Amino acid sequence: MNHPVTDAYEGITGADEDVHDREARNGLRHMVSLSMTKVADGLIDPKLVLSWLAGALGAPAALTGLLVPIREAGALLPQILMAGWVQSMAHRKWAWVIGSAGQGIAALGIVLIALTMEGFAAGLALCGALAVLAVSRAACSVSYKDILGKTVQKTRRGAVTGVAGSTASIAVLIFAGLLISGLLRDVTPVIIAIAIAAGLWALAAMLFSRLEETVSEETEDTRVDFTPLKEDKQFRLFILVRGLLTVTALAPPYFVLLGGGQSALQGLGALLLASAAAAFVSSYVWGRLSDRSSRRVLFLSGLLAAVFAGLAVFAELSGVATTVWVIPVILFFFMLSYQGVRSARSVYLVDMSPEDARSSYAALANTAIGVLLLITGAFGGVLALAGPVASLTGFALLSLIGGVLALRLDEVEKG
Repeated sequence: MNHPVTDAYEGITGADEDVHDREARNGLRHMVSLSMTKVADGLIDPKLVLSWLAGALGAPAALTGLLVPIREAGALLPQILMAGWVQSMAHRKWAWVIGSAGQGIAALGIVLIALTMEGFAAGLALCGALAVLAVSRAACSVSYKDILGKTVQKTRRGAVTGVAGSTASIAVLIFAGLLISGLLRDVTPVIIAIAIAAGLWALAAMLFSRLEETVSEETEDTRVDFTPLKEDKQFRLFILVRGLLTVTALAPPYFVLLGGGQSALQGLGALLLASAAAAFVSSYVWGRLSDRSSRRVLFLSGLLAAVFAGLAVFAELSGVATTVWVIPVILFFFMLSYQGVRSARSVYLVDMSPEDARSSYAALANTAIGVLLLITGAFGGVLALAGPVASLTGFALLSLIGGVLALRLDEVEKG
């Protein structure tokens, strides 16, 4: 008879074979740890929470505008420098633990800034604390795929990450509801939310430290191996596909600009609500589908994004975007595509990477995506000069191209 933990894990992941008790324990630790960090991410979202906090503290708009680029680029670009460090570790979980703890410390720093500073100094300090948080997140990201590959078997990895996304989204839904209701228009509740995020990152680090990870072969040569970029055609294609599909992360703010009639805070609150609702209903489903074929999920997600970005454009041009429910509903379905991309890109990279080179593959991919994110962001910004309709039209085209190219990727879940 299996242990209850193993039975629960098999039920959640839909395993069609007996699962080792150690994998079941590890899988549940993954789920709980990721759930806590995803809740923390939602509570400290730079696009909404930190931007609002910076404004409430009187920070200049120029510094507030730096928050999102610092968070996105800071979490991706340093990974190329961290890969060698991670590969030199016998137990790579410690890189994730350090990264999670670092994010908790940075969040605590933001709480102290909010309590003691204002104006330009507060804005500058927020940028610095967020940079620390982003670099710490980079350590988690570059190490996680390797750790997941070592501790959870193929066909179950998507379910593990997917259930965490759906579980965490419940808390973010509650937070978004409070935000839209107007109860969080004071600084104090926002500071409390960020303090909770700091505690969640600390708890996640402690739980993840108990992961039962097998010893990895340590490498003395900590230089990043660029061989995959030169020799692995499928890896290059994967980077291109993922780069094109980054528009699913960049497009949502442009939805808020459609239709008019809402304040910026209400619009961003609706964005957070739509994102959390989409994550709640789809993360686990996308995860299970990714375990079957992550390349097909990338295709479907790209197609879905193109359809609903195009539908948003049609709604604006036809005048129906001013109807109160139209843009939120379209945005919800668009965010389903974003969740699909998030799930499939992670599973595909883990499953395609050789066991002894997952950190290098993750670092190379994420660094390349960091650069492509800046390029596609600039592309959207240029189009935005002509209005959100132009940006969403361009993003719809890129999503469609990315989805179609995904069909040229190899099937890596079989065998």
